[in-house]
Amino acid sequence: MTSAGRLLTLKFLPVYPDLALLVMRLWFGGLLVLLHGWMKLSMWGVMSQKFADPFGIGSPASLALSIFAEAVCASLIALGLFTRFAAVVCIINMTTAFLTGHGGRLTGPHNGELPFLYLGAFVVLLLAGPGRFSVDGRG
Repeated sequence: MTSAGRLLTLKFLPVYPDLALLVMRLWFGGLLVLLHGWMKLSMWGVMSQKFADPFGIGSPASLALSIFAEAVCASLIALGLFTRFAAVVCIINMTTAFLTGHGGRLTGPHNGELPFLYLGAFVVLLLAGPGRFSVDGRG
């Protein structure tokens, strides 16, 4: 390969898939906890009576399931503990948010771009696993 080809394809950089999975877990799992899960947990009293109820189980139960996904399972993802199970829960949560909360729209007002991005990251983690730098990867 020519020097220009190596430069354009960044072949000179080492490949660290386990480090990449760690970054993805911390980035998406950590941000979901900090920006969404913690907010829902701390605002339970205000949100529990008016939270969306896409499955007809009641607003408090729907909020509890969302908190479980966005606080508990996202924390597990960040740690790399029960990562694939936690990713499945987050995938269900993000799919529900994207389709019911945002109408499956990627553009326009109130679009679902953010849950769609989280959904993509959690699908990758489900397929690839947590990587070596995780609690799951230590055993």
